[in-house]
Amino acid sequence: MAADKSDWTIGQVLARQARERPDSRFIQFEDGPALTYGEAHRAANSMGNAYSGAGVGAGDHVVLMLHNRLEYLWSWIGLSRIGAVTVAVNTAYKGRFLTHVLTNCRARIAVVEPEFLPWLAEIEDTIPDLAVVYVPSDGADVDRPDFRRIEIRSFDTLLHGPDDEIHADVTYSDIGMIMFTSGTTGPSKGVLMPNGHLHLIGTSMHLAMRLEPDDRYYICMPLFHAQGILMQTYGTMLAGGSAVLMKTFKASTWIDDVRKYQITATNLLGAMNDFVLSQPARPDDADNKLRILCALPVTNDTMLALQNRFGVHKFTELFGMTECNLPVFRPFDAPNEAGCSGKVWDEFFEVIIAHPDTDEELPVGEVGEILVRPKEPFCFMQGYNGMPDRTVETWRNFWFHTGDAGRFDERGFLWYIDRIKDTIRRRGENISSYEVEAVLLEHEAVAEAAAVAVKAEMGGEDEVLACIVLNPDAPRPEPAALLDFCTPRMPYFAVPRFIEFVDEIPKTPSSKIQKNKLRERGLTDTTWDREAAGYKVRR
Repeated sequence: MAADKSDWTIGQVLARQARERPDSRFIQFEDGPALTYGEAHRAANSMGNAYSGAGVGAGDHVVLMLHNRLEYLWSWIGLSRIGAVTVAVNTAYKGRFLTHVLTNCRARIAVVEPEFLPWLAEIEDTIPDLAVVYVPSDGADVDRPDFRRIEIRSFDTLLHGPDDEIHADVTYSDIGMIMFTSGTTGPSKGVLMPNGHLHLIGTSMHLAMRLEPDDRYYICMPLFHAQGILMQTYGTMLAGGSAVLMKTFKASTWIDDVRKYQITATNLLGAMNDFVLSQPARPDDADNKLRILCALPVTNDTMLALQNRFGVHKFTELFGMTECNLPVFRPFDAPNEAGCSGKVWDEFFEVIIAHPDTDEELPVGEVGEILVRPKEPFCFMQGYNGMPDRTVETWRNFWFHTGDAGRFDERGFLWYIDRIKDTIRRRGENISSYEVEAVLLEHEAVAEAAAVAVKAEMGGEDEVLACIVLNPDAPRPEPAALLDFCTPRMPYFAVPRFIEFVDEIPKTPSSKIQKNKLRERGLTDTTWDREAAGYKVRR
């Protein structure tokens, strides 16, 4: 029997909570005032009506390139209420990374922080679709660049729309968001995410964390990622709970915030675990109300350290991607097992472990590629925006290919092992090796380039290694000079940590780069390390 999807949009969920618990606390931004569900509903309606008045209609794409702030949420929910599509853009994107995103989504309107305007001005001629940019006031005088064509408007004009109820016909099958995920043989791909897809991501966290109305979620991850806006914010809203939204994650104040805001649930991703544990221990670290922590990924030693130091007794993990939802999560009553993603959410998804070359299902216990497909329509991505070839490629044999390796144990629990594909993941950010290489190849001294993931130390996180063949007809650059070239042209997190000058890059007979050989070789005595050299990447 198909699920009832009559209220599977974020606007409908907020409207329901506003009816059922209008005076219950929903969210606050850092030390600001807490807003109720009723107030949040009115703010989202006001924003939706304002966007509509600005000419935004159903199916239109609107870019949000903002720091965490409540206005981000009101924009997202308000756009959803009128059937428009939020395009969530990483706030570190610039240069060709930002050009690609804006040309791919073809948005006419964007909302951009003032500090990012210079990046936009630099690429104005390459983004002909973008016509209007709304800029929030940050309370300070900011030198803004001149634009030749793009019209700059104050975001304040969108903050005072009428809060009349919106009655647009928006359903679970309509596209609600576009998020960009990294590519390896091409530029980043815009994932078309229908409202049903967004709803199940929030629902999975609601179930995995067993969120209740008296829970208080600490959200310090960026809202342009699924973790912050869907897993945490949407999950909180589905539970009727409350949340505290922070501008950014700060390891030095993490446990202080957890205690001050009486947090009961939160997430830590990758190196965030280590950053928190590296802070000086204090006798009152365990004096908090934190009952559950979603830590991804986490080793047994790290889990025990977090548990013993902060008094957290319940941990959960899961497996998912922007494209394929969260089809696997650990049942709440399952034991804490570091590295165990959980069981398949078989009401909505099928998951198998298959041979990466043949797509044939493998026996229990064997490691292979994790393949996923939905059981319900519009609970999965609807393809890559403007990239039908990439959509078909990843969906071969009617399974979505995650590019990740895993295995099932005898209990039916999935264990995530590692990546199979060439995607680089560093500190929670997926990095397109293709786009890193494209920037390097713009330098006159670079003849060939290959970017791969390596680990600086055993068990550490991915770092970017750039293997470079130099152009013999150009002056030989110093590694730091190459990074000086990269920094204004790519996000800070994508700038390579390691540089290796090589005579040749290994290739197949068909001239495809064999990145597996570069990864296997790893770091050598001749590899230049920016951290060892004291090089600091500017944001």
